[in-house]
Amino acid sequence: MKRALLGMCILALAGTVAYAGSHSKTSYQDDVRPIMENQCFMCHGDDAPTLEEFDADKETYEARNQGPRMSNYSETIEFVKGEETGALMRRLDDGSNTEDGNPGNMYVYLGATEEEREKNLAVFKKWVGHWTLKRADDLTEEDKEKFKLAE
Repeated sequence: MKRALLGMCILALAGTVAYAGSHSKTSYQDDVRPIMENQCFMCHGDDAPTLEEFDADKETYEARNQGPRMSNYSETIEFVKGEETGALMRRLDDGSNTEDGNPGNMYVYLGATEEEREKNLAVFKKWVGHWTLKRADDLTEEDKEKFKLAE
């Protein structure tokens, strides 16, 4: 009886570990995009200007409450480790990584409550893998290797 119970416990634990291991990777499609659809796409969705269009006429787009388009994986990673490296992190940061302790200007849009914002920020941080506020020119090779960004 004890061996059977021990065996069942071991099987249950092994199944839990296998399940957790297979679902531990944070991806854009499964984890980040749903948050962005709910919290970001009203200003950064398919109708938003491309980065080039936004940069050419920021005042007009900002007056319309539109930011640069980030409605797919390739557009979004430009703001993590592309030409606009760190922009996503600087704007979504909760202030814990800044000298003045102030959050980024988009942190407030991560959720209706502080708890929801913290939860959503944790998903972004896990997906990015290397939460840095550095700009492209300041990244080291070591920094670049730490990004995860699973599609």
